[in-house]
Amino acid sequence: MLTRVAEGILVHQSELLQNNTTVVQGRSGVLLVDPGITGAEMECLAEDLRALGLPVVAGFATHPDWDHVLWHAAFGEPPRFGTVGCASAMRELRSQPDWKAQAAEGLPPELAGQIPLDRFGDITGLPAGTSTFPWDGPAVRVIEHPAHSAGHAALLVGDRGVLVAGDMLSDVLIPMLDDFTGTDDPVEGYLEGLRILEAVADGIDVLVPGHGSVAGGDQIAARIGQDRAYLYALRDGNAPDDPRLGDSAQPGWEWVSGIHTWQAQLVAERTGRAVNEVRRGTATTRADQS
Repeated sequence: MLTRVAEGILVHQSELLQNNTTVVQGRSGVLLVDPGITGAEMECLAEDLRALGLPVVAGFATHPDWDHVLWHAAFGEPPRFGTVGCASAMRELRSQPDWKAQAAEGLPPELAGQIPLDRFGDITGLPAGTSTFPWDGPAVRVIEHPAHSAGHAALLVGDRGVLVAGDMLSDVLIPMLDDFTGTDDPVEGYLEGLRILEAVADGIDVLVPGHGSVAGGDQIAARIGQDRAYLYALRDGNAPDDPRLGDSAQPGWEWVSGIHTWQAQLVAERTGRAVNEVRRGTATTRADQS
């Protein structure tokens, strides 16, 4: 089901992980952002768009996580874009002879066989430095930043007052850090991403996160503050007071606490801080791959 969140902006939400697909209406059709996640859900979305007389003329993947690079034949074969980093990650995966098997291994077991992979990750990188999405529709600003994953970008539809945030500013997921294998500080990278989004948030009426509920008004600043407070606690080795964790988590999202336990362990190891009563949490496949 499509829900109107602003003039010319529609959102479709998946069932399992509350993934939000954003539809931006242009002059000749729509820009489809992060469509997902099961084949049946994408077919439903395609049918809803057909009923409204809205062809898909372009696609965009906010980042290279599996649930944000999906596609379905029912959307047609328009150009699909992402940042250079997003496209590079997908090109590297798809160059492997067993890439479909690798992709399938990372999917939630609950969805085995329900996610089409033929067009998985078939992304073209926008030229480096591209600031505005190339299409015949309202101006869509591409805001790349270092939070969550390499090649992550948000989209700002300024004249509609909408920020499509990718996997940030969720009311069900805590900040999920980029991998810890490089030399950069993933916590500081995420804080920098928050600063970049905060700089454009003043003129925003609607926030569409990658997962969870759409936010508006004062909720946007509150979510930025909540994510920042979580990251400060993680960085400093303190227990975060966060409603997305523990007994306060929304039903069905209790596994997010496992992500926090894992991240707290890795941050402690990275900083050389003594770890007291922090054990590596075991998150479900859903948590590992969102």
